[in-house]
Amino acid sequence: MKKFKYIFLLIGLSIIGCSDLEEQPVGLLSPDGFFKTTDDIQTAVNGSLTHAINEQIWGRKLSIALMLRSDMVDLASNETRRVEMNSLTTLTNNEMIANFWPRIYQGIAAANLAIAGAEDVDVSDELKNPVVAQAYFARAFYYFHLVRLFGAVPYIDEPITDVGASTSISRTPASEVYENIIADLEFAKTWLPNTQASRGIPSKAAASSYLALVYLTMAGTSDKAYFQKAFDEATDVISKKGTYNLDLDSNYQNLFNGDVTDYSLEPIFSLDYNNYEAEDNAYDQVAPMTGIRGDDRNLGGGWSVAVPSLAVYTTWDSGDYRRAVSLDDRASINGTVVDYTNFKISGHSFAKNQPYVAKYMRYPGLFARANARATSLNYSMIRYAEVLLIAAEAAVEIGDNASALNYVNQVRARARKGGATKTGADETYTFPASTVPADLTGTVTVAQVLEERRLEFAFEAIRWYDIVRRKMGGAPYYVFGASGLEGEKPYFTEDDYLLPLPVDELERNPNLTQNPGY
Repeated sequence: MKKFKYIFLLIGLSIIGCSDLEEQPVGLLSPDGFFKTTDDIQTAVNGSLTHAINEQIWGRKLSIALMLRSDMVDLASNETRRVEMNSLTTLTNNEMIANFWPRIYQGIAAANLAIAGAEDVDVSDELKNPVVAQAYFARAFYYFHLVRLFGAVPYIDEPITDVGASTSISRTPASEVYENIIADLEFAKTWLPNTQASRGIPSKAAASSYLALVYLTMAGTSDKAYFQKAFDEATDVISKKGTYNLDLDSNYQNLFNGDVTDYSLEPIFSLDYNNYEAEDNAYDQVAPMTGIRGDDRNLGGGWSVAVPSLAVYTTWDSGDYRRAVSLDDRASINGTVVDYTNFKISGHSFAKNQPYVAKYMRYPGLFARANARATSLNYSMIRYAEVLLIAAEAAVEIGDNASALNYVNQVRARARKGGATKTGADETYTFPASTVPADLTGTVTVAQVLEERRLEFAFEAIRWYDIVRRKMGGAPYYVFGASGLEGEKPYFTEDDYLLPLPVDELERNPNLTQNPGY
């Protein structure tokens, strides 16, 4: 079994693999003869989801790229691949894309193997399909990232057995990719149990919540039919929060505390890093990437790479507990406690005198390695607060203001509670309950819900996707204009809403086309 597990973890597909794997494409790793029990299917599913925690996806490359492309996180370091992401001048040979594109397809390939291999397992659907449904969810999860990042992409839904065919695959229109994502999530919703032993295992609640987010994304800026679908799906999850064992956590800080997040009811689907620095870089490095340079915590502090712009801090009401949880404005550096105006005392050229992301560095868990790598954190891919805000945004668009007020104010009410936390200098304290943020009143606007999402999900790699689906680079938001949180990003054009396909893919496969502007 161990031998086959590593096959699933190491499958190469890019579309046929990285250059050194071209003679052994995914399709040659046949599932024939391996799949005999539902445990074998589960092994393949686990292999698929393991790719998501790799540093090439959520461990660093994709998560940091999404932060840098947004309007909230600036670049403190000077590596070309990151400069391109931050300034929206991304080239077709960008190293970050060259890493997460093939890794995502590896996750898809493993899910396809699980689905295909399940046909050989001779047990009833009632026993088999709840496991197979995890593979359908994983495939939808990966393609949902791809279609939002690149638009039309090669859609592969079965193991490739023909090397020649693998080099002639063309791009599938985004609309068809979305149809396939919905079909996979519907299958998952039908067969997955209401709850699982861990939020890192897909559940019915996860499939339904992702359907709501997919519909909201497909709605764009004006499709009322999809806004209605998003509202219906999100409110269905909300109505079943007891069945699904979901709720807002009473303390916002708990969502980013590696010691307690396993017990929170708010995450719906998470990537669980399990305190383990796995082979093949299957561990998280988000904490050091966003951490304070020279910080005395975590055996070496952070690397000061992705750092919020100062305006993110100064424009955020200090009475909002979420600011205190999301940003470190105080630290101990070389034994001296200073506020953010003196963070440069570390002497490193990347250090910045501005608050840093706190969500991942503050409570990385007991077993975190040096610089807070390989933490105990669970990274929420979707949580109950997002379902509430999906419902709120969709409600605005379909003219249900009462529902919009109800759902957005539930999120704001939790923020007012405050809670136990600590500063970046490791000083524990209790942030007092406050009147900030106050309940919204009157007619809720889309802009208000988007702003609530920006604050609630700050530095969780969600903002870029909101900018894209709402076309926020243009009117009325102009998030990359001179008045934006990072100041003007002068190179921005509408072409930047999509990334370029990696150039080596186009060189290997002449049937692939490039996105406009690249």
